Amino acid sequence: MDIERLRCMTRRRKGFSLVELSVVVIIIGVLASFGIPRMLKSVERSKASEAFKYSAAVRAAQERYQAREGTYAAVLTDLDMEQSPPKYFTVGTVAAGGSGSLEDSWTLSLARQGASSGYGAYTVVFTQEGYDSVASTIQALPDINPLGSGGAPAPPPVP
Repeated sequence: MDIERLRCMTRRRKGFSLVELSVVVIIIGVLASFGIPRMLKSVERSKASEAFKYSAAVRAAQERYQAREGTYAAVLTDLDMEQSPPKYFTVGTVAAGGSGSLEDSWTLSLARQGASSGYGAYTVVFTQEGYDSVASTIQALPDINPLGSGGAPAPPPVP
């Protein structure tokens, strides 16, 4: 019997115990609980930047159109831009801006469509002056707003 006991003690242990595996799973869970929300925020911010990029292209094309025609375009297809519509946003229609006339002002709203990583629906609004932080609901979401919480002053119009 002593020989049998000695044989069991000298046999090398192979594999991991249940406690060791549980500790590893807990560590991975804790790390994931910090990393996943940050990743989702980054993904949503990159999707929001798509709306800003598209709106900036529309603004530049609107300025070129206004220089040629003397008024802003009422339909986006009249613009000379090759920017494809954003994948994650619904593009609204061009409307007259603050002056009430397309001759000297316009506004365009992009609405986030589909799931937005728990941030809910939001809009990005651009005018002839650039990003409209007052009318945009993304302004209330500084975590995903590519411009942060304060926004940025509108760049000068493109000639």
